Amino acid sequence: MVHTVTRPAAGGPAAAPVAPGAPSSIGARLDRMPITPTHRSVTAVIGVGLLFDTFENNLSGTIAKVLQDDFAFGATELKLVLASAFIGQFIGSLVLGKVADRYGRRRAFLINLAIYSGFSLLGAFSPNAVWLIATRFLAGVGIGAEQSLSDCYLSDVLPAKKRGRFIAWAYTLAFCGVPAVGFAALWLVPLTPLGIDGWRWLFVIGALGSAVVWVLRRRLIESPRWLAAVGREEEADALVSRMEAEVPGGAAPAPALDAAAGTESAAAGPATRLRDIFQPHLRRRTVMLWIFCSLSTVGYYGFGTLAPQILSAKGYGIVAGIGFTAVCFLGYPVGSALTVPIIDRFERKKLVAASAASMVVAGLGFSFAGSPALIMVFGFVYTVCSNIFSNVSHVYLAEQYPTAIRAAASGAAYSLSKLSAAALPFVLLPVLQSYGPGALFAVIAAVMAALAATVLSLGERTTGASVDRAPAG
Repeated sequence: MVHTVTRPAAGGPAAAPVAPGAPSSIGARLDRMPITPTHRSVTAVIGVGLLFDTFENNLSGTIAKVLQDDFAFGATELKLVLASAFIGQFIGSLVLGKVADRYGRRRAFLINLAIYSGFSLLGAFSPNAVWLIATRFLAGVGIGAEQSLSDCYLSDVLPAKKRGRFIAWAYTLAFCGVPAVGFAALWLVPLTPLGIDGWRWLFVIGALGSAVVWVLRRRLIESPRWLAAVGREEEADALVSRMEAEVPGGAAPAPALDAAAGTESAAAGPATRLRDIFQPHLRRRTVMLWIFCSLSTVGYYGFGTLAPQILSAKGYGIVAGIGFTAVCFLGYPVGSALTVPIIDRFERKKLVAASAASMVVAGLGFSFAGSPALIMVFGFVYTVCSNIFSNVSHVYLAEQYPTAIRAAASGAAYSLSKLSAAALPFVLLPVLQSYGPGALFAVIAAVMAALAATVLSLGERTTGASVDRAPAG
């Protein structure tokens, strides 16, 4: 026997009875809910965790020249150091996405941060290149699913009309980690606190910070959508009821959902297995996302990872290069903050294409800039544009697949971005070394143009729609 509950709208008549455990009713109740203290709390906790993800992703590139001098790296060792964390992230995205769909988002969060924190701390004690490459790889396994898990979790919990804005707030907090690593490197690299090389302290900071986040994330609620999807209906209903009770008046208003925000239709054959991403109702999304994720890192990480190398090619020394990079990196949180007022007002795929085009223009300006002032201006503009691009991309990726496979399917697509990021030093460094910054950004421009064309031609409209909407046929 299925029990039903009646939830009166604040100041209005009783809503229609709903089965508390039905996945569609859980999703509908979440989507029509206003923002509650729980929404704000989980957004903040996820954002702090993402901060250490961005810290990690930019760490090796920021101090690459220091490591090269300290360990007397050759060209091959340098490429492996830059690539190792991304190769680990490729594996982590695949494995931990499946863990999240099978055992829960919260448990996967705790596993990934524990792995990252431990191996990042071990990396601080690297006596040689082999140890450093190995620990960067294993730390990458831990941090690999951080962004895709965060995107899926917030998409599960946040209401449809506010989803983009609050994910953008989480990433605005997160991207403070990029200038943080830049300025921390600028401060610590010339020093030897307690007789220990300054760059080693950067690994310690990342490890200890993520350990604090692990403690905070133990208090996260599980995704109600995931609980309902795996048959834990009473738990899902209890969590949603608790969130509804946080609304002034004691219950969430219940306006009718629009047609685009409907539940997954049985006729469309909602996917419940990972291999169903290749079925007709999801195949177009999968093709678009796999191409998109493979190409996106060329523009995004191509700058963040190689900026010190580009400045070295322009003739600037290590400390000056790190200083310029740190100023350029201030654009990351600024660009993310600029996303907040626009991400839910414009269609996602159009914002992706527009921000990609802006990155091309700013990147070419950076490559040909001949003075420190112009280098920092164009670098700052590039990172502003790239983080508008990044925020919209993360939201768009998390809106594509049904709850039952959202983390694993999104993680599979996202893992390709890590694989292509790992290949970047082997592809782009030779272009930079042989032909200079202009040729490097010409390659990046061509790739970003292909990305924009793919998203505009194959991507679907998702702004304001429920993540439980029926897939297009």
